[in-house]
Amino acid sequence: MIVNTGGRTDTVQYYSEWLLRRFAEGYVLSRNPLFPDKVSRIELSPDKVDCVVFCSKNYAPILPRLHEITSRFRTYFYYTITAYGKDIEPGVPSIAESMETLIALSRMVGRMRVAWRFDPVLLAADYPAARILEIFAQMAPVLAPYIDRCIFSFVEVYKKLEVNMPELIPLSLEDMDMLARGLGEIAGENGILIQTCGTNGDYSRYGIHPSGCMTLEILGRANGVAFRNRKHRGMRHGCHCIESRDIGAYDSCLNGCKYCYANQTPQKARDNFRLHDPDSPLLLGHLHPDDTVIQAVQKSFLE
Repeated sequence: MIVNTGGRTDTVQYYSEWLLRRFAEGYVLSRNPLFPDKVSRIELSPDKVDCVVFCSKNYAPILPRLHEITSRFRTYFYYTITAYGKDIEPGVPSIAESMETLIALSRMVGRMRVAWRFDPVLLAADYPAARILEIFAQMAPVLAPYIDRCIFSFVEVYKKLEVNMPELIPLSLEDMDMLARGLGEIAGENGILIQTCGTNGDYSRYGIHPSGCMTLEILGRANGVAFRNRKHRGMRHGCHCIESRDIGAYDSCLNGCKYCYANQTPQKARDNFRLHDPDSPLLLGHLHPDDTVIQAVQKSFLE
């Protein structure tokens, strides 16, 4: 079983104390987002978890104590650093700060366990294609020695994005082709393996690998283990990733990114944050009397 710590919220940046406590106590409770009275209990022990996958835009809060997890579990880290500023990502550190933190993380866990996510790629009046590529070209040579690969995807225009980010300029097929060509060329010049997130088309003609972001091949190679040859069911239509269990909660990330898919609104995330108790096995709030707790099935993918 693969445990994902950051698909629904930036757990590392805002809930590090809770996350470390859950691994220390050896279990976590996760509320079903579709059926809120259904709660899964997931054991967080090395014999039950094949790999712990982290996704964050700021690893600085957890770095001093990260060894409490990395010393016991196989791990892999996705670090999102985009081309945007606080006008689009108000809660995210600057690009310079983020790159420094990624380098520190890589030196701690090894470059084979760190992937740089440059996504979502989007266009706005202040972020034309030329600026996106210029910033990527500045970042690539700095990060190249410290990453396993770079992953990018083009923004998906959810309904709420039309309200939360009206300045978004729709991407045409020509825009995507031009951006992919530029990203591929820059990555190639810097010796970076670059790939798309599996839903974003085939740009292999530009040296871009079509692959899942989180595959057993990637996780196994990074940790020196062999996984079974298992079909990757993905997390949504068109996704080529291995399925994982996310222990976070939607509507709880304070980064405030305008393009966010995991929050309905920034205000709802702030309201939910007040429910957080670092001592609770749930990320938000506590168990209710009418909750049903079910032991999660945790099958190993190891060969």
